[in-house]
Amino acid sequence: MSNSQSAENGTLDSAIPAGPLPEKWTKFKSKAPLINPANKRKYKVIVVGSGLAGGSAAATLSELGYQVKCFCYQDSPRRAHSIAAQGGINAAKNYQNDGDSVWRLFYDTIKGGDFRSREANVHRLAEVSTNIIDQCVAQGVPFAREYGGLLDNRSFGGAQVSRTFYARGQTGQQLLIGCYQALEKEIAKGGVEMFTRTEMQDVVVVDGHAKGIVVRDLVTGEISSHAADCVILATGGYGNVFFLSTNAMGCNVMAAFQATKRGAYFANPCYTQIHPTCIPVSGDYQSKLTLMSESLRNDGRIWVPKSKEDAAAIREGRKTAADVAEDDRDYYLERKYPSFGNLAPRDIASRSAKEACDDGRGVAKTGLGVFLDFRDAINRLGEDTIRARYGNLFQMYEKITGDDPYSVPMKIYPAVHYTMGGLWVDYNLMSNLKGLHVLGEANFSDHGANRLGASALMQGLADGYFVIPSTLPVYLAKETPGKVTQDSPEFAEAEKAVKDRIDKLMSVKGTKSVDSFHRELGLLVWDKCGMSRTKEGLEEALKRIDEIRKDFWENVRIPGSADGINMELEKAARVADFIDFAEVMCYDALDREESCGGHFREEYQFTEADEEVQSGFTNPGEAKRRDREYCYVAAWENNGPGVAPTLHKEHLEFENVELAVRSYK
Repeated sequence: MSNSQSAENGTLDSAIPAGPLPEKWTKFKSKAPLINPANKRKYKVIVVGSGLAGGSAAATLSELGYQVKCFCYQDSPRRAHSIAAQGGINAAKNYQNDGDSVWRLFYDTIKGGDFRSREANVHRLAEVSTNIIDQCVAQGVPFAREYGGLLDNRSFGGAQVSRTFYARGQTGQQLLIGCYQALEKEIAKGGVEMFTRTEMQDVVVVDGHAKGIVVRDLVTGEISSHAADCVILATGGYGNVFFLSTNAMGCNVMAAFQATKRGAYFANPCYTQIHPTCIPVSGDYQSKLTLMSESLRNDGRIWVPKSKEDAAAIREGRKTAADVAEDDRDYYLERKYPSFGNLAPRDIASRSAKEACDDGRGVAKTGLGVFLDFRDAINRLGEDTIRARYGNLFQMYEKITGDDPYSVPMKIYPAVHYTMGGLWVDYNLMSNLKGLHVLGEANFSDHGANRLGASALMQGLADGYFVIPSTLPVYLAKETPGKVTQDSPEFAEAEKAVKDRIDKLMSVKGTKSVDSFHRELGLLVWDKCGMSRTKEGLEEALKRIDEIRKDFWENVRIPGSADGINMELEKAARVADFIDFAEVMCYDALDREESCGGHFREEYQFTEADEEVQSGFTNPGEAKRRDREYCYVAAWENNGPGVAPTLHKEHLEFENVELAVRSYK
């Protein structure tokens, strides 16, 4: 067991409404507190983050009449990382008449998350999904359409229906443009005050409530405070703790982790998603990885040679994919999971790719890569059809690798992509720190231990457009608007703490670059807390993280000054948080002695001796949950760097779905 401190659940009230699951959200809205339009204008709301979750929340709350301040560290909300999402957004519209429904989307999400998410939140997400598409179409989002003009759908992993709406391989970009236009409209009207190139440094807590933030102007270096009646964080995930990920270089955990220093709990940090279809690492010079949309698995077939000799010949350039006969190819996902084939969920597809490469059958020069082959789809449908569906993705792949995927298979390998963990929130999306609400990837609430593809955009827009406008009054209706101002002493104290931390970073004057520490930490976490984990590896990681932290604060070098633009200072503050956060991740992974979804402890997997394998229900090597001991949300209380965090548990109740071994055979 880990050395983490444990506290049984007694403070975590999930605030789930009573009543049957399909009626909870409707009944909640009918009975929830309301704030009349004249009174809404008296309340100030801070929104940190301007991607799909933050931008949609800021725009919608402003339309309702609240005074909104929105902050982002990019030079424009248009550069939020939501823009990078490629493949699509789920919604239970059943346009294909293939048996989809709100219930089926709910069930697929619960099962896909390996039964580690909260039923009430997931069912609400499935309900709201149907409204999101109408909202986005009204904004002019150019979703793909069928010949007759109806919106088209395609399939994604973990589902046997087509429920994913898409705009070629640019779905995130097109959705963000719609959200951005709504936000800009409110900025022009004066309802939203926008702060770009501004990074949150701390949450200001007054009498146990989040009532403001401290920020740094990334152009001038100025530290300032902003007060409000509540704070909303929509700042994305923490994938860049691994250094190499599909996230933009600026994505970080800083805002959420600073909130934990003020009392917010971080839930399930060990649940990180490894995406199966990314361009493989080509060298140690890389600073990030590139995602190839999961939508490609609709028409691409994943395979490796059956023999290690053929794989070695491909790696060494003595053979090409075309030289491997059909009978000598192992379409391993189709072999292992015939019901889902190449559309098996991401965690399963990723581990299967690792297994094939660990067996010596990888086809990239490094040995870490498998084929994603469109030969059969092109022969069946024609190249023009494939170009229409995936043209920009194929173009991007060719620019990066130099290979034409219309004539040779893509090479792919798993990479860190999305993080299911996040700040703990209740049904109202409020953290245990009163007044602090958390949206999108920054919270833990909807995806359990593994997110199904095309569900991130769905959650971000559901939270921003439809959920937070209804749940925020539950908190605000009890608060006196404008009661807390920047004159409160807590703001001066928080500003001083931020300045002291910056001064401490600038005063080290060591000899090592910030990136060198980030790379060292990332490779350690990837190796010990990546696609698979062991007790020994996690214990080793915790020791090494402590050593990296000590080395960082003694030897990091940050050139320049804190007064003005200093990207090394920005990175240093983020890496300092990554070091401390990685420690919490490893404590969580060490404490959770089971395998589920993206958390794979090698000690807990099905073997040939298990009845479920002998009956053919599942395969050896699949994740083995321990529901009796670990059917809970792990919410961690920060006790400071180098000190074991305290575990609080929210026990999960499954009243509407049966806890079962997850099988995609």
